[in-house]
Amino acid sequence: MFRLDLFLPFLRTKKRGIAPKGPGPVAKLSRALLPGSWLDDRSSKPRAGLIRRIVRSLGASWEMSPVRRIIQAVCFIAFLVLFFYVSWPYSDNLDYAETREAKEWIDAEFFLAIDPLVSISTAIAAKAWVWSLTFAAGILLVGVLFPRGFCGYICPLGTLIDLFDWAVGKRVTRFRMKQDGWWVNLKYYLLLGTLVAAMFGVLLSGFFAAIPVVTRGFLFVFKPAQTAILRDAYLIPDIGWGHVLSIALFIAVLAMGLWRPRFWCRYVCPSGAVFSIGNLFRAAERKVESTCVHCNKCIEVCPFDAIKADFTTRTADCTLCQTCGGVCPTHAIKFVDRWECSNLKEENDPPTRETALSRRGFLAGTAAAVATVGGAWTVMAADAKRPLPVRPPGSVPEPQFLELCIRCGACYQACPNDVLQPAGFEDGFEGLWAPKMNANWAGCEPTCNNCGQVCPTGAIRALPMEEKMVARMGLAIVNEGTCLPFANREACQLCVDECNAAGYSAIEFMQVHTEADEAGKPIEGTGFVAPVVIADKCVGCGLCQMRCYRVNVVQKHLLGDTAILVEAGAGKEDRMMRGSYVELRKREEAERARKLEELNRKRGATDDYLPDFLKDKDK
Repeated sequence: MFRLDLFLPFLRTKKRGIAPKGPGPVAKLSRALLPGSWLDDRSSKPRAGLIRRIVRSLGASWEMSPVRRIIQAVCFIAFLVLFFYVSWPYSDNLDYAETREAKEWIDAEFFLAIDPLVSISTAIAAKAWVWSLTFAAGILLVGVLFPRGFCGYICPLGTLIDLFDWAVGKRVTRFRMKQDGWWVNLKYYLLLGTLVAAMFGVLLSGFFAAIPVVTRGFLFVFKPAQTAILRDAYLIPDIGWGHVLSIALFIAVLAMGLWRPRFWCRYVCPSGAVFSIGNLFRAAERKVESTCVHCNKCIEVCPFDAIKADFTTRTADCTLCQTCGGVCPTHAIKFVDRWECSNLKEENDPPTRETALSRRGFLAGTAAAVATVGGAWTVMAADAKRPLPVRPPGSVPEPQFLELCIRCGACYQACPNDVLQPAGFEDGFEGLWAPKMNANWAGCEPTCNNCGQVCPTGAIRALPMEEKMVARMGLAIVNEGTCLPFANREACQLCVDECNAAGYSAIEFMQVHTEADEAGKPIEGTGFVAPVVIADKCVGCGLCQMRCYRVNVVQKHLLGDTAILVEAGAGKEDRMMRGSYVELRKREEAERARKLEELNRKRGATDDYLPDFLKDKDK
């Protein structure tokens, strides 16, 4: 028989006349490989073995289902390593791309890629194929064997909620809900609302999908501490209302455990609802045999409220965590193929009185999604004339960018010097938490392409370094009214030096305010050299703006605002869904050469009709 019994069975005294069940595949393998003292003695006087004693010391849930707890711990540690180590861009090597590649034994965005709601909603919003759909399909296929196994074994948010419930939830019981209510099926209504909004190009998965919520929560709560410890506290960017809202959402997800353990996972998480629907195609299932004595222990320990009042299974909610199997005193619970029907207990005994899915709930979810879409469109129309934010290098065109970006924050964690920062409410609801460059804070590092490499949806293209170096984020514009040389105040070449040091050489000098003597000749030592941006070479990295702001505004207080500003918009940036930026630069260079040749040809033709003394161009 097909069996997936991965729990430690309840250790009980054998009863006369009842034949013991045969060992499952894991038990057989353990007996073949491990010393007998490590395993339970199941004689007439049963005695716990070394393994059971160790896991019992870790807690009751470890004793019931140690396999699940071990996998949970490994996945949570992997998430922490990917977030705090792999995505952390700093090392002794100043080449940030090489630093990430050397540490990236697993893609930094792996957990984001396997959250199916992320890729499904993004593909619907963008009406295009998203590469992470392949990963989502893979984890859904795993769910055929382990229904909703992502929630029970892999999800780092679920593990974090378990830790909160263990540390806080079980000690604060005054807010506990004893009765089921309308919220029992809330995750399905949220899933519908998220998908309906995505159909109209508005992404809500960043608010509700499990992995974006935990990733952004870690970013705003723990990254400042990491920066303060490993670098310096003054390098922590300012916190705005957008940060506050995200932190409040993250705390609310955990605090729901005060109502019931894993309240978010049980009733709210729309990512879990995707897996619940996937359970329709399950091959394995929890079954209860007729030896069930109605002791209620399985219902008490189930972390996902997947056991009905008659002790049978809510198959849409069961994660095959197998915690219930470890507490059953009669060994009545088994995990077998869904078509196994031998010796099962009678259903609806006692009556279950299940809360059914509500048509009103689905209508409410759809109405909320439509209202959100309408509000987002209204804000976008009202703010249509606002300056466009400078997006990361390789960002796709703005409409598609807003449809693809799930506001997970992965690019912020991988960005050195916090060049990329989350937008607040200044960009409206549609742009909330979307990455944009704050060039007053820092500039885009020439040796870094991390943001595109960790983006799970393709909102930022994964560019190789040679492509990233020529991808225009924006165009630096000199304010001649405030620039110190242009304003005839003092010499300054900070922006030119910074641009040359970065290897772009996109700013040159021109002489301004030079005085002349009576003969009309320039007076030596008068005037200044002022910066002029060569638009064809500028990629909008913002290093010039950062330098001007840090020195002339913050340190010397010579200016009220930076005198060179990177701007985005038509003709100032490259925003392509596909294609090569290197080839684009070559085509532009060829077009400029063609126009220059045509100009010279026209000039030569004109010279044929000029007097001889005007044909000398030098004169």
